[in-house]
Amino acid sequence: MDYKVINFNQKYSLFNDRWSPKVIAEMNDYQFKLVKVKGEFEWHSHEDTDETFIVIEGVLQIKFRDGIVNLKQGEMFVVPKGVEHKPVAENEVKILIIEPRGVLNTGNLENNELTAKNNVWI
Repeated sequence: MDYKVINFNQKYSLFNDRWSPKVIAEMNDYQFKLVKVKGEFEWHSHEDTDETFIVIEGVLQIKFRDGIVNLKQGEMFVVPKGVEHKPVAENEVKILIIEPRGVLNTGNLENNELTAKNNVWI
């Protein structure tokens, strides 16, 4: 077996696009995705799954119709399935997202201009 450590900094150096998650590992049916974000995303939800956000670097705000969650480096939050949310980042933020294989970044907005190609490995 070939045992390889995954280094987040090395993986982040491989891409510059934003709002386009890159798969770095799988565990069972779950994918670990790195993404760089800046600005405002679209309001969306994931009807069939929760979505975990872990902030690696920066400050991320997740807006909800009834409130806001602010996340700093080293913090995480799980958005429950079916809950509409909108990530916002004033400056660039590096995030690790954990969600089941096949989940689109825009959830229920399948053909949105911010919908990223799915299952892109780096």
